Amino acid sequence: MHSLSALFLLTVCSLAPAQPNSSNRLPGMPPIVDPLNIYSETTKDRIQPWIRQHPELIYVPNAQGNTVSVIDPKKMEVIRTFPVGKEPQHVVPSYDLKTLYATNDLNDTLSEIDPATGTFVRTIRVDDPYNMYYTPDGKYAIVVAERLRKLDFREPKTFKLVKSVPVPCKGVDHIDFSADGKYFLATCEFSGEVVKVDVAAMKVVGKISTPGGGMPQDIKLSPDGKTFYIADMDAHGVHMVDGEQFKVTGFIPTGKNAHGLYVSKDFKYMYVSNRGEGSVSLIDLATRKVATKWVIPGGGSPDMGNLSADGKIFWLSGRYHHVVYAIDTTSGKLISKIKVGRNPHGLCVWPQPGRYSIGHTGIMR
Repeated sequence: MHSLSALFLLTVCSLAPAQPNSSNRLPGMPPIVDPLNIYSETTKDRIQPWIRQHPELIYVPNAQGNTVSVIDPKKMEVIRTFPVGKEPQHVVPSYDLKTLYATNDLNDTLSEIDPATGTFVRTIRVDDPYNMYYTPDGKYAIVVAERLRKLDFREPKTFKLVKSVPVPCKGVDHIDFSADGKYFLATCEFSGEVVKVDVAAMKVVGKISTPGGGMPQDIKLSPDGKTFYIADMDAHGVHMVDGEQFKVTGFIPTGKNAHGLYVSKDFKYMYVSNRGEGSVSLIDLATRKVATKWVIPGGGSPDMGNLSADGKIFWLSGRYHHVVYAIDTTSGKLISKIKVGRNPHGLCVWPQPGRYSIGHTGIMR
């Protein structure tokens, strides 16, 4: 009887999905504090000491205005706007949380911003910075060069090129890392594909297609580290991908032109911005079903953004309405609609709690 029970337990354990292992991670990456929640260190009480004095501001890259608008969330208004390079797409926090960068896609520059003052510092030349991320060990900045079809691993302070990795797809845009930091998945919106990249080897090791072709956009790992969620603008919903087996495991319809993905601060929901219908869907991460949908009064084009440090306000750019939305995450009601420049895109809410940034508009771990 005891041997049969032991066999049963062994079988169950062998079938159970593996949890992130803190000891088996990318060398140099900070430990995984909670294997059941990779975002455990991003609650409001965990803002790092050296950024506590940074003013609470919203940095909005206006892609067609070639500017960054700065919003004071207490006043709910733009307090300054400064010029940057041509077609800024995202404002990205550095790995060490000390610097912000506007990625100026069409003139091959980064605009450095000092978050202690909220002002422009200098211009840095890099190839085609549509987006930017950081490896979880802090060793490299990864410049996502969309039109050049490559991922450039660069030294994170000087931005000296270390290795350029060509990608076998069109429109590489967004990435997210596995819980152990050893690989990442990158979405390719123009070819309906996803590539897998080995971080240490700096090498593409796999490629899959999203069902029906599609137009994959933002990508975000679930708190338990088991599933990558991928927004698809053509499929109007979110694909689920097993990163280890590298295969699509399911799909959740959310709304027209599903675009941006964000994990709630209580780690229960995945927020999905549906850019084509002016709404936000909340996926219950336990049931993997849409629990509710918030609709912007009068419609809109919610794109990219982030949550406030306490998770109470969801900030999103209104891509084609030239505004920024502030949404109450308790009620789902629109608090404010703030006029900014033309075609606002990947806005950054700063400061944020967490030990380090892996880039984009502030993916913290």
